[in-house]
Amino acid sequence: MNSLTTGRVDLVGGGPGPIDLMTLRAWRLLLRADVVVMDRLGPTDVRDHLAPEVEVIDVGKLPGHHPVPQDEINAILVDRARAGKRVVRLKGGDPFVFGRGGEEVTACVTAGIPVDVVPGVTSAVAVPEAAGIPVTHRAVASAVHIVNGQSEMTGATLAALGDDSVTTVILMGVGALPRLAADALHAGVGADRPVAIVERGHHADQRTTRTTLGAVVLEAGRIGVRNPAVIVVGEVARAGMLVPDLLAARSGSGGASL
Repeated sequence: MNSLTTGRVDLVGGGPGPIDLMTLRAWRLLLRADVVVMDRLGPTDVRDHLAPEVEVIDVGKLPGHHPVPQDEINAILVDRARAGKRVVRLKGGDPFVFGRGGEEVTACVTAGIPVDVVPGVTSAVAVPEAAGIPVTHRAVASAVHIVNGQSEMTGATLAALGDDSVTTVILMGVGALPRLAADALHAGVGADRPVAIVERGHHADQRTTRTTLGAVVLEAGRIGVRNPAVIVVGEVARAGMLVPDLLAARSGSGGASL
């Protein structure tokens, strides 16, 4: 591409990991990209399908370890686009669901860089779904509350956790699980509230643990729950709620199923 021509940035939601859960638009943009700026999660296998000349920049974050700060990521996007490159910012899930996509859009717009956003399948829905857990279900759950587990609990989140008609989905919450559970119990949420933890959803080593709010910390510690994982709190997380016979047949040790 002509280096005198301003390039562009596309924020692409890659979904929960498998390439075939990406949209056709996402795939088309990846195959045309000059630069791909990648996260740790999401469809990392796309590297195998990129042309050798594509510049791949890994900016993945680990819990508590951000080797490439967000300001630097923003600068990379702007710098490569100003050099006339077609830049794909590939994210896990959806760019606007705890993906800092809004910050990256603002950085591009402020710098005069054309930018667009391609929706992705958010892990808040897709990962529970992989374990047979619908985040809404008629006569069971009529609302969904999505929480960043690294943030302090608000009154709205505590109210959602205690509401039988609401499903609370907690992303990035494994490290904060003891605090989250303690805060909820202290606020009066029932210890018998169903909880499911789905690790590495849509991957071959996916594991689902079903427990309760009162037992979740001990159970997670006992089996060694690790990120990436999605935590679901609510009646939809109750074992056998959706397809009892199927779930019972597939149940394994440690409360795992599907």
